[in-house]
Amino acid sequence: MSQSTNPQLSFELRSDWLAGHLRADQIRNDTLVQLVAKWADPDARDEALDALDNLAAIVQSTAREGELDAAIEAVESAASMETARIEIDGWTARRLFAELATVASKLNRFNPLSTRSAFPTQKDRRTA
Repeated sequence: MSQSTNPQLSFELRSDWLAGHLRADQIRNDTLVQLVAKWADPDARDEALDALDNLAAIVQSTAREGELDAAIEAVESAASMETARIEIDGWTARRLFAELATVASKLNRFNPLSTRSAFPTQKDRRTA
């Protein structure tokens, strides 16, 4: 269960504390919107559907990784998808940093270097 103030964009520990999760719902939402936005144009829709059919066939086969990557790129190209990223402000960056630090400290609890900070920082260098 996430303790984040914004679970849709958050870091959390897996229940067994052996791994963490980054949740970024906005990326999935943007991906789906970009995919279906092309469906208004019949030619673009046909191209996107062909690319999705090809991707489905590769996912269900014993395809090599390169084939899967190429099929995903074909879907992205057919749907004119943008880079999967989220813009964050300073407050969100600080919140995510704190969540990630909590996750990292738990994941590294048996690490011999765990006495060090999970995120090393450089000493403040001020100029005169």
